[in-house]
Amino acid sequence: MDRLYKTLICDKQVSLSVMETTAMCRHARDIHNLEPRAAAALGKLLTCGTYMAGCLKSEKGAISITVKGAEGNGSASVSGDVNLHMRGYIDGSAEGKLKGGFMTVVKDDGFFRPFTGAVELVSGDVSEDMERYFELSEQIKTKVRVGAEFDGEKCLAAGGVVMQLLPGYSPEAEALVEQKAAQIGNIAEDIRLLGAEGVVKKYFAGETEGAYTYITEPLYKCNCSRKKISALLATMGRAELEDIIREQGEVSVHCHYCNTDYKFGREDIEKLFK
Repeated sequence: MDRLYKTLICDKQVSLSVMETTAMCRHARDIHNLEPRAAAALGKLLTCGTYMAGCLKSEKGAISITVKGAEGNGSASVSGDVNLHMRGYIDGSAEGKLKGGFMTVVKDDGFFRPFTGAVELVSGDVSEDMERYFELSEQIKTKVRVGAEFDGEKCLAAGGVVMQLLPGYSPEAEALVEQKAAQIGNIAEDIRLLGAEGVVKKYFAGETEGAYTYITEPLYKCNCSRKKISALLATMGRAELEDIIREQGEVSVHCHYCNTDYKFGREDIEKLFK
């Protein structure tokens, strides 16, 4: 079962999150039938999205991360909510290359208007690009280590560590974060061998002793449904839907996040407008 561990370390000057997202990445690979490198790229983004969703406060909170690589380098999108229900897809990237282009993050925490930040992709490495996003868009010094390990089509492990320096941090806290980030090598392998709790003990045992740890369980779950799609179709109007029926025989809506096709025939459209 996947886990998200959150706590404060270094006299509450550093926010620490450790994520295990293996089951989520397995499910994403299976429903999208991805080759390993594309699945790994999506898995890393899902792990980052899990971290961001875990920081939401509002009951209606939601986040999305969209990556549009330069021409030929693919695109991907992940979304999640305050309940850590995550979903995502990757396309145009047979080898999982998300290079060049931009990353856009939208956070809606239920206050006034959503926050939108964007950053140019410079490294092709999800961890480095996320660190750059936090530094430039949110002005928060952050260390990100995310990974996903595959054996052929099987996801062996996925997860990550995120450390953020909080306002008023000391030089000692900054040095600690740099030291811990340097110690973390293959985070996916650590997750495979130790799990998220083991990673906490391996790298942060001294810092987390006696600290309150908040544990939640992220889950790959799409929020689409036939009822929601029906409501969306109703906004198009009966005449337009009947035109589609005449031309194509049915109305078909595809959800990229869960790779599900919703099909509506003439009788479905008639019921929709009764």
